Amino acid sequence: MSRTGRRRVSGLRREELAQLAGMSVDYYTRLEQGRSRTASHAVLDALAAALRLDGAERAHLFDLAEHRPRHQAPGRALQQVDPTAHRLLEMLDSASSPAFVLGHHTDVLAGNRLAYALITDFAALPPRERNQARFVFLDPYARELYGDWETVAADTAAMLRMEAGRRPADRELGDLIGELSVRSDDFRGLWADQRVVERTRGTKAYHHPVVGDLTVSYQAMALAGQEDQTLFVYTTPSGSADETALRLLATWKSSVDLGRSRESGPEPGPRSAVT
Repeated sequence: MSRTGRRRVSGLRREELAQLAGMSVDYYTRLEQGRSRTASHAVLDALAAALRLDGAERAHLFDLAEHRPRHQAPGRALQQVDPTAHRLLEMLDSASSPAFVLGHHTDVLAGNRLAYALITDFAALPPRERNQARFVFLDPYARELYGDWETVAADTAAMLRMEAGRRPADRELGDLIGELSVRSDDFRGLWADQRVVERTRGTKAYHHPVVGDLTVSYQAMALAGQEDQTLFVYTTPSGSADETALRLLATWKSSVDLGRSRESGPEPGPRSAVT
């Protein structure tokens, strides 16, 4: 690599990045400043390779560069979960597996009883509050619940930034980001990090007030035929203390629901977190 002037900031300079990506400094500068809208996939691939982007970061780069038609996300009333997905949630509940569906803006669209018992009863909240990002950043209980709140918070902010790249004209998403920026210093700092992520699998630790500490593995799956709806399923190793904790939580939740049903009558059918 040819030598350039004195480095003023950490990381690659424009000259170095342009050289690694095989393009002129002028062209790279125009791309960086949004003055060129003709970047080919080959150019974007070269930039992604030069920057050593991971899969989520590469997708975000393409979202920002390709200038897809600007459109609004469906309103809350249109984010309906298919009845088949509701039945799947019930089946997973019977297997002591917490599960829920996230839609646009990290809205919690539906969940089974065990998911609500583990995290919080989103179905009991006003529709606007049934949102994972609001829960993580604005509900003090979230800091007590998550064993590694800092990681959960960072991932949540990065998920919103990923969606913002896909939907730059989404007014509801912009309003959510603005609200979190005003009400949460933590979110404001994380948003400035410019990080993006797509969560597909991992683990989460909980300090639950009923069953104590437990760790679950999660898998995220896109729901076929449903735009931007993702099913999250939590599992634990068979025979583990974590599995026992989930089963105890399921038993506790059933007893609570039974007590409520005796007081107020039968519980309604599958609950959706969007009305």
